[in-house]
Parts: sequence; structure tokens; C-alpha cells
Amino acid sequence: MAQNSAGGVGFGSVVSSLFGGDAGKKPGAARVPNRGGALSNVYWANLIPALLLIAYGLVVVWSASLSNANASLPRQALGAVIGLAVAALIWHWDYRSLANMSTWLLVIDVIIMISPRIPGLASAANGMTGWVKLGPLRFQPSEVGKLVTIFLMASLCAQFNGRIKEFRDYVKLCATLLVPFAAIMCQPDLGTGLILIVTGAAIIICAGARTDWVVITLILFVIGCALIIFVSLNYGFPLKQYQLNRLLVFADSSLESTSAGYNLQQAKIAVGSGGLFGKGIGAATQSAGGFLPENHTDFIFARLSEEFGFAGALVLLALYAWLIFSALRLAMKLEAPFAKLVLAGVVAMWSYQLLQNVGMCIGIMPITGIPLPFISYGATSMVVQIASVGIVQSVYAHRTKSA
Repeated sequence: MAQNSAGGVGFGSVVSSLFGGDAGKKPGAARVPNRGGALSNVYWANLIPALLLIAYGLVVVWSASLSNANASLPRQALGAVIGLAVAALIWHWDYRSLANMSTWLLVIDVIIMISPRIPGLASAANGMTGWVKLGPLRFQPSEVGKLVTIFLMASLCAQFNGRIKEFRDYVKLCATLLVPFAAIMCQPDLGTGLILIVTGAAIIICAGARTDWVVITLILFVIGCALIIFVSLNYGFPLKQYQLNRLLVFADSSLESTSAGYNLQQAKIAVGSGGLFGKGIGAATQSAGGFLPENHTDFIFARLSEEFGFAGALVLLALYAWLIFSALRLAMKLEAPFAKLVLAGVVAMWSYQLLQNVGMCIGIMPITGIPLPFISYGATSMVVQIASVGIVQSVYAHRTKSA
């Protein structure tokens, strides 16, 4: 497995045009001077929207707990506390120590993805064996796998310094990305699999992959997805029937009135009935009345829109924009390839999960069960999303400047 260093020469025209900055400078080893103590190494522009999103999410989960026994505010709050502790540890940890560990990262990634299939550990839910149970502790390891995949692909791609010259190198990177994807599809978890593909692809593109290579890969990916759907329809694997129903409803809007399209139909009603300012906490009739399924997890945006209306949804999207663009702004100021690509992966993960979750609630994206970052109920997801903020903080705290 190819190795690389955390420093290196400039990043190349692709990432330069995306993130800005000088692509031809060589970063020095000098740390940015610390003139304000520990707090000077806190990237407030990213931390503040993250904390506001966490608080917003806890309010929505509390509201859901008033009518949904499956939503537990204490458990979600515990996940937030653990996540903040993990983020603090990551902030002090030098993320660059992973820059030369691509082989180990790949091994760890595969183990994480297949761990729910290990006898004695598996814990199934909603037709998917995606959880691991260790005594009283139950968590979803694939959430952790998202971050491992980001570091894996960033480690491999950083060696090219902004331009992938050889097609065989591009093929190797794509093939490596397919390894954790294939492992997660053994559950099968299509939603997480798509997150891995999108984040990994974003890193490869930012590393300087040629446009024609990317277009060809996209065409092949679409053909592959069509083949998976065809095989699943005729042989019952790798996708489950409920996953196929979600994709079919998205492809054919006439199916929304059938039982297969019930979730989407109810989500649209919930979003639309919220109006401008919503019905208020605990007054969401679609959600509280039990018409909207999974209103604390997959469809929590629909519940939020029903309770807080268009204004509440707009505030949520503004906070996400603040969070995402602050990470992009940090990437614009960096020169080290590994740092840029790690941030590219984190931004791609947040952006895709936001687009997918909100999109499926309003019918512009297929329903795949992807959680809304910082908002959806789920302690594991909360811990990992907050940990990703810690990664951004670590990148900021260990930033370098030109000599």
C-alpha cells in the first residue's frame, strides 16, 4: 500500500481552484504561533455552529420523546456528552499521525464494517444486521467506519500532491474505496455505503483525478447500481425488499399512494403542514399522532419542519451552511495535501448526509435511512458527528505556515 507524508509540495490546480490558496508553495514545519493560550487553537467558526446544531437536535429529540417511546432524551444527551469528550481528545491529538498508516486504516475499516457479522456480536434492527452488542452497550460500528474511510482515502490520495497522473493509480484508489463499500453492503447498509462512496469520491476528485476518468467512473457506477437492483428484484439479494421499495417509489411517483410510498407521503404532509412558523413543540399532529414513521430518526427533518415550520428549517440549513463553509474556509488556508483532503472528506460527509436526509423528506432523493447529522436520534451517530468536528479542530490546532 502506498505511503505518504503529512506535508509535501503544493496541492495542484484542482484543489487550488476548489479551496483557493497557493498551490505551488512547500509548507514548512513551523507551527502557527500560539499567542492566546489553548483557546487560540479553537476554530470557533466551526465549533459554534456545531454546538448550536447539537442543542437544536436535543430540543427536537426532547419533543419527539413526548410522543415517541423510542426517543430517549437522556440517551441522546449522553451521546452528545461522550461525543464532546471524544472531540476534545481528537482536538489535542495530532491527526497527521495517520498520514502514513493507509494499510492499517484499510484493515481496520474492513474489520469495523464486517464486525456486525461476527458471531456473538451481531444485533439486528429493521431487517439489517448493522449493530454490535457488547453487554449493555449497543452501537453501530459503520458510523465509526465513515471517519476511518476519510482518513484512509486522504492518506492514499495525499501522495499525489494535487494531480493523479497515471490511470492505474486512479483505478487503484477507486478499487480501494470499493473494499469498505463491499464490506458494508454485506449487512446490507445501502445508506452508509453511499456515504462512503460519496466521501471517498470527493477526496479522489480533490486529489486531482482527470475529469474524463471521473465521468467514465460515474457511468460505470450507475450501470453497477442498475445491475444490483436487477439482481435484487430477481434473486432477493443484496438489497432487501424494503430497500427496493424505497428506490422504486423514488423512480415512480405514482407509487406514493401505495403502501410502499406511505413513508414519503406522510413526510411530505408533515413538512407542508408546518407552514411558516410551525405548530409548536409537542403539537405536530402527523408525528405525534403516529402517522409519520421513524419521526425521531430517518424523518426527523419532517418532524422538525412540522413543529418549527419553514422558519425553523431555514435556521437549521443556515447552521449547516455555517458549519460546512467554515471547514471549507479553513481548507483554503492550508497547504498540506493530507489536511486538505481530510477536510474535503468531512465536508463531503456532512453535505451528502444533509442533502440526502432533507431530500428524502421532500421527495427529491430516494429514501435510504441516512441520519441527519447532529439532529437524528442515535447515540452512535451523535458521537461520530461530534468527533468529526474534533477532527476539524485538530486540523486547525496543528496547522502549519510557510517558512
